[in-house]
Amino acid sequence: MQTLEKTLNIRLPEATHTRLAQLTKSTGRTKSFLAIEALNAYLDQQAWQIAEVTDGMAEAERGEFASNEEMSAIFAKYAN
Repeated sequence: MQTLEKTLNIRLPEATHTRLAQLTKSTGRTKSFLAIEALNAYLDQQAWQIAEVTDGMAEAERGEFASNEEMSAIFAKYAN
């Protein structure tokens, strides 16, 4: 099965390019591999965050809020 690929050209700040070049040397991976890995991680994180916000907004529109007791338990759990 053939994998379809598209080209993306980007301009990097010099410092970012230097860091990427150093990482390629350290890992033995190509710039393309590392860029794809980083971009996929970013896209996954953004998709997760958007889904969570969308779900939260839907819950709020349905009137589903945490009770005072639930919030107090959360604050107590994570308080210093």
